[in-house]
Order: sequence, then structure tokens, then C-alpha cells
Amino acid sequence: MSSFESLSVALSSLYAQRRGLDVTGQNIANANTDGYSRQRIELTAVGAPAIPAVWSTWSGAGSGVSVDGLTRLRDAFLETRGRDTQASLSQFTTASQTLNQVQQLIPEPGTNGFQSILSNLWSGFADLANNPGDSSARTQLLQRAGAVSDWLNTTQSSMASQWSAMHDQLSALVSEVNSATHGVADLNQAIQSATLSGLPANELSDQRDLLAMKLANLVGASSTVGTDGMLSVQLQGSSLVRGNVAQDIAVNSIPAGLLDVTAGTQVQITLASGGQPLPVATGQAGAILDSLNNVLPGYSARLDGVAAKLANAVNTQQTAGYDLAGNPGIPLFTGTTAGTIKVAITDPKLLAASGVAGAANLDGSNATALSNLANQVGGPDEVYQKFVVDLGVATQTAARRVDSQTAISNQINAARESQAGVNIDEEMTNMISFQRGYEAAGRLMTAVDSTLDTLINHTGLVGR
Repeated sequence: MSSFESLSVALSSLYAQRRGLDVTGQNIANANTDGYSRQRIELTAVGAPAIPAVWSTWSGAGSGVSVDGLTRLRDAFLETRGRDTQASLSQFTTASQTLNQVQQLIPEPGTNGFQSILSNLWSGFADLANNPGDSSARTQLLQRAGAVSDWLNTTQSSMASQWSAMHDQLSALVSEVNSATHGVADLNQAIQSATLSGLPANELSDQRDLLAMKLANLVGASSTVGTDGMLSVQLQGSSLVRGNVAQDIAVNSIPAGLLDVTAGTQVQITLASGGQPLPVATGQAGAILDSLNNVLPGYSARLDGVAAKLANAVNTQQTAGYDLAGNPGIPLFTGTTAGTIKVAITDPKLLAASGVAGAANLDGSNATALSNLANQVGGPDEVYQKFVVDLGVATQTAARRVDSQTAISNQINAARESQAGVNIDEEMTNMISFQRGYEAAGRLMTAVDSTLDTLINHTGLVGR
């Protein structure tokens, strides 16, 4: 090896150590950048030529070091698991939030809950039974009956508002998905162009992986990287992104509101072109669809059942008695759903407190029978209590599911972070290593330069 070859070896080392410092600096600079994957420089020793020249041999140790490129430290298997667990966590979290919102509409136990209001109604009938001719007791009873119907009307209306808000949320989510898929397609094109041009595309790949995670979070989409480096995104067997082409999705928006949701007119996510339904079951969209089509309509129907049971029980007993004038009683409530139930009687004298016909009869036996509906087997109280218990159990189950999935997701994310995240201590060690390597290469170049200076200026010869 000639002295000039030694200069080349020292120069290659200077270049390699400097690139190493550059990469370390990039990692440190992006230690807190969301989605950034740490990078590592790939160095390869350049050996002696196998056949240096005809009729000659190579006596040197090698030709230095070369930088083969930058490796993006990200595990594809962990990324796939991370997207899957994130999709499930988003689904469970959204479902739990929906149940919590429903539970807030049913403040039990509490003075503002329906059970307390219903108990006041039965107490009002008991008071009327003790004083059948008291106009104040009759007026108070009508007010309490109005409070019952108002609570049911308001709660049903609030549940319908929650349904509408979630429907709007789904429409916004779909727009967000379409924006993300087009972003993936654009990045696919940019990464392919950069790769063909020999330019680094690690940061572009990080941005693309962030969008892939976002799509998993929103709709549970799965992603795979092909041999051409393109990221393909699939949703329920349909391709959302293939190469640099993205396909939009839409919401069918058939139901006009909560009360219009039936088995044949449910909310669906479809392909924008062709309208093919996509049975999305995971991610935020999966939970929202389940809430719109099953959870909220289900609890709305349960609330309607309470209203129907109350109206039927009270009206049946009310019409079995006689009012203050001795006439047969008329129904106290109209409507058989939580949204339509109303108090039908405005005149307190029409309350059928008596079980015996006859004008000005002060018998209160029918009012007693009405107050005893509080203990009726299968009556409105029992139906409502079962509704509250079922809602509470469902809410607690959903919360436990979120806790369990959060623990799993945290484990996967910790593994992903250990693989792709930037460790400042490790980067500081690398920085010192590259710095010392650069200093050593500089000293080597100085030594070779001194040797050449001695040979050229003091002997007139160039070392061989």
C-alpha cells in the first residue's frame, strides 16, 4: 500500500465518522418527534482488491471503510401488532364512552333519577287514597305525573341528540379516513421516486407509518408493505390504498334519526364508488356504528318499554275506578313510548281515586291500588330497575375491557418504542464513539502527511 493509499483510507474514515455524527445528530434532534424511527449508519470495510494488477500482489491491509446507507430501525411485526391492538383499543374506548354518556342520562341512584320521580308518583297516589276529596292532593298528583312524563321525554330526546352527534362524528371520521388514505398514496409515490433516485426516504416512511396507524385507529384498516416498497391498505377485504391510488369511503346515511333505525335501514360505511357496504367492526368507526345501530336504539327501546309498561299499568287501574263525580275513570297517560308519553288529564277531579261508583264518593281504594303498582311483579319499577342494572353491568364490562386492552397496548407500544424510539443515552455514546473515530482518522491523516513530507522534502523520493 502506498502512502497515498493511506491518505485514502484516512479520508474514507473521516467521511464515515462524519456521517455517523450526522445520523446521531438527526436521532437526537428528533428524540421527541412523534412517529420518528431512529436510524443507524451501515458501515462496510473495504478490503484489498482480489486481483490488483497483472503479475502483481497486494500487500496492504485494506482500502478503508464505505457508507452503505442508513437503516431505519423499525420492526414490521411489532408495527402490525401495534396497529391491531390500537384498533381494538380505539373500539373499546369509544364503546365505553358511549355507555358512559348513556349512563349520565340515567342518574341512578339519585334524587334526579327516574326511580325517585316514579316513587313520588306512587306516593302521590297514596296521599290521594288518604284524602280522595282533597283538591291539593289531586293537583299535586297531576304535577308528579307530569314530572314522570317530562323525564321520559327529556331522556329520550337527549338520547336522540347523542345519536345525531355520533352520526356527525362518523361523517367527520370518514372524511378524516379519506384524507389519510390519499396521504398514504402520495407518500407511496414520493418514497418510490426517492428510492429510484437513490435518495433517503426514511422520514417519508415514518410519516406513512403514522398515517397507517391512524387508519387502524379510525377504521381498523390493515396495512402491508409490498416488495416494491409500496404500502397497501385494506379494509374488510377491500383495498383503500394500492400504490399511489386511494379509494374513498362514505356513509350511507339512510336513517334520519334514532327512532328511524331498523334492521333494514342501519347506518353503514360504504365504498364511495359503487356503494359496496364495508362491515367495519373495529377501530373508532366500528364502535360508532355499533352504537348507532345497536346500543343507542337498544337502550331507547328499553326506555320505551318502561314508558309503555307505566302507561299501560296506570291506565288499566285508572279506568277501573271512578272519578270525583262518580264517572268511570279515563286514561291518565297518552302515548306508549318515552318520547310520546304525556299526561292526558288536566282536571284533577277526573282522577279515579274511588273504587266505588257514585257522585262525591270519597272512597280511595282505587288510588290505593294505583300506589301499589310500585310493587307489581313485572311492573314499571321492576322493568326500569332491570334496565338500570343491565346498563350498569354493560358500562362496567366495557370499562374493564378498556383497562385490559390498554395494558396490552402499552406492552406492545413499549416494545415498539424500544426498537424504534430514540434513546438519548445510547445516542450520546454513539456520538462520543464517532467523535473519537473522527479524531483518530484525523491523526492518521496527519501522520501520513508528515511521512510524505519527510520523503518528499528530505529525500526527494515518494514512498512506495
